Amino acid sequence: MRDFDSFTVVITGASTGLGRAIAVEVARRGAGLVVVNYARSADEAAETARLVEAEGSKAVLVQGDVANDEDCKKIVAAAEPTGRIDALFNNAGMTKFAPNHADLDAVNAEDFLKLYSVNVVGAFQMVRAARALLEAAPAPGAVVNTASIAGVVGNGSSVPYAASKGAMTTMTLSLARALGPRIRVNAVNPGFIDTPWFKNMPDESLERLRAGAAAATPLKVASTAEDIAGAAVFLASPASRHVTGETLLVDAGLHLGGASLSMR
Repeated sequence: MRDFDSFTVVITGASTGLGRAIAVEVARRGAGLVVVNYARSADEAAETARLVEAEGSKAVLVQGDVANDEDCKKIVAAAEPTGRIDALFNNAGMTKFAPNHADLDAVNAEDFLKLYSVNVVGAFQMVRAARALLEAAPAPGAVVNTASIAGVVGNGSSVPYAASKGAMTTMTLSLARALGPRIRVNAVNPGFIDTPWFKNMPDESLERLRAGAAAATPLKVASTAEDIAGAAVFLASPASRHVTGETLLVDAGLHLGGASLSMR
């Protein structure tokens, strides 16, 4: 499949995890230029670039924090030589781990502001910076926001994280309405993804987390970044050219709450 042939693609937070998987997938599908953004992980971002170029695409590395508006402009500037952005993946995100949502003292206003600055404001700033190049794409430019099932059902690593992803989902609707017809805006809402996000957990704890995630889904699987990347890339592809303002749950059925798949 070469449905991204000659596309210019920008991916924030692409050093590891879902961002890397998206970068490799669009390269595999023919992207001409992949802009790989990272905030701190230079070595890991370089590995993403290597994987992209191994698929035959050109990769450009850009360090920048999407919470900083000037950095957003710098990231977009890397795509300017092509005169277009066909797809922007707002994948950069952060959290604070405070899984007991009843412990209201586990988070504070600073936590909310820090998470919103990346997860919501950063995505908005990237769209604003990229707008002209997205509109210059031959087909409507596509924005894909990485939201989360946490923003739909209010679970996840912390209350601020869930709230920020809910805000991102609402922003997706607002921007889809405002930026059509030259830009499409959608969101992918993953559930658990087995990525370096959890790299600081002890091995036994991580295994319990994986097992618990699988047990909570009707499909009985713990998703990997590659499992989610295909759905995210679909939302930027010509196959979804009539899709905008959509939030696609890709959570192995986690949102179903463990309900039986069979009628008894």
